[in-house]
Amino acid sequence: MKKTVFITGASSGFGKETVLKFHNEGWNVIATMRNPEKYTELSALENVWITQLDVTDKAGITQAVARGLEKFGRIDVLVNNAGYGAIGSIEAASDEIIRRQFEVNLFGVIDVTKAVLPAMRKQQEGVVINISSMGGRITIPFGALYNATKFALEGLTEAMQYELNPLGIKLKLIEPGSYRTNFNGSSMDFFGAGDIADYQPFFEKFTAIAKSPGRGNANITEVSDAIYLAATDNTEQLRYVVGADAANMINYKLEKGDVAFKQLVSGHFGI
Repeated sequence: MKKTVFITGASSGFGKETVLKFHNEGWNVIATMRNPEKYTELSALENVWITQLDVTDKAGITQAVARGLEKFGRIDVLVNNAGYGAIGSIEAASDEIIRRQFEVNLFGVIDVTKAVLPAMRKQQEGVVINISSMGGRITIPFGALYNATKFALEGLTEAMQYELNPLGIKLKLIEPGSYRTNFNGSSMDFFGAGDIADYQPFFEKFTAIAKSPGRGNANITEVSDAIYLAATDNTEQLRYVVGADAANMINYKLEKGDVAFKQLVSGHFGI
């Protein structure tokens, strides 16, 4: 029997590449996205089924999972990929931005996972793969909200091993570095410093570098390959660091400590 993967945020970037990877490896793919009518390319692929899903909509999550199980009979791997990035000063962040950051990156992951777990428990096997970031291990200026959700996702995933491993369900974290996806476009909100002048010069220095042309790795298939490896390696390995920048930054902080790491990042962004 073919195995089935359920992927959130599948319209572009890491999600789309992951759909293509699993499809090419012969899997059934449940590709979910907020606006499937805008993305018809994947619908032509055999054994790729596209359905609408907003991870902030609990009723929609329940429906998408139920329909996916009806379509393919099982879900062997869940890839929680949908994400949102709010970049700016904490003091300038509106309640709406703060809540959206956590609703998408943390609460959405919890709700989708809870919806899929009954099927995995019944099967007595499964893999839950949460797409974190090097931002779940290290921090950047004006990334406090985004970093907070990814740090929380890391703790959530690590802790869930204790309750789910005995049931045959493995947990995985993918920690990509900087890649050229549209995450820096439609899924990223540079809300900035608002009307607080004290932060403005620092934010301008930060964005000049963060948004510089050509920034980030163009080979996003490195991430989809890592996701597929995590889904199929049948090990208890928890973390998969993807990209030289992620490995370098994480290792530097581990080796040099918090103060040295903060100085390195501050110097890079001129803050």
